[in-house]
Amino acid sequence: MKPFAYVKAATPDEAVRACAARPGARYLAGGTNLVDLMKLGVESPEVLIDVSGLRLDGVDELPDGSLTIGATARNSEVAAHPLVRGRYPALSQALLSGASGQLRNAATTAGNLLQRTRCTYFQDTAKPCNKRLPGSGCPAIDGAHRELAVLGHSVHCVATHPSDMAVALAALDATVLLHGPDGERTVPVTDFHRLPGDRPERDTVIRPDELITAVRVPPAPEGSVSRYRKARERASYAFALVSAAVVLDVRNGVVHHAALAFGQLAHRPWRARAAEEVLLGAPAHPDTFTRAVDTELAAARPLRDNGFKVTLARNLAVGLLAELAAENA
Repeated sequence: MKPFAYVKAATPDEAVRACAARPGARYLAGGTNLVDLMKLGVESPEVLIDVSGLRLDGVDELPDGSLTIGATARNSEVAAHPLVRGRYPALSQALLSGASGQLRNAATTAGNLLQRTRCTYFQDTAKPCNKRLPGSGCPAIDGAHRELAVLGHSVHCVATHPSDMAVALAALDATVLLHGPDGERTVPVTDFHRLPGDRPERDTVIRPDELITAVRVPPAPEGSVSRYRKARERASYAFALVSAAVVLDVRNGVVHHAALAFGQLAHRPWRARAAEEVLLGAPAHPDTFTRAVDTELAAARPLRDNGFKVTLARNLAVGLLAELAAENA
């Protein structure tokens, strides 16, 4: 690991100013991904700006019923919060399915959103990778890509985003609150992460020096139920092969509201808008669920060794929809 400077920020403004003053600076809170990448040589910031002491760790209800989750709130604390467990079970389930208990005690909300891909070519500095070194190539396309993208990938990158939490937040229509040199702005979680296109080195739409201050989750649709499920190689402490989050409201046997998001199929959490169009106003029946999910996954372009992820995603989503419809009927 290369030497680096360290700054402890006292306020969000101070953190943003410190970041703007040192090109290549990185914010540090839990450090569960960033420090690993520094050890591998993937990241080598000149300065780390510690934002863990900022008062951004609360989970607060707003008058309109929405919930604000601070950027430095720990994943374990968010997962266990009564308002999260009671109103957004898919979010709590997603957080509890990610990493080990020790890591969840350190990992933060913002860090979870900003974690980098687990593509082995990205993590190995001896190999080319357009995401790590633009223009160097993407050996994963013809190499080891069993766990990589089947949707939205490009000839430049087939990496996937590894977060569980972001998938649930995408289905819950959450927004990301950002604080930067030009003030504050919000970005829907569904628009926060990018598809690779010809700029795979850019994971998100966050601007230079901007700091995530919170995530805001709107009130869950009245009468809806939600769930997150993850398919992985082993029962614990593994990244998903495929995951799905569903928010569903069924009234008189008809789908009144449906939100579906997939994880580990693309460079970003994949909100299944085409499937939702099929579901809305249709009978809550297994045939409807299958038709909706198949409509979404018709856009999949599997690589040589990861076509199984399409079938896995289909079965996962159809099963979740059927379970929630039975509970919500």
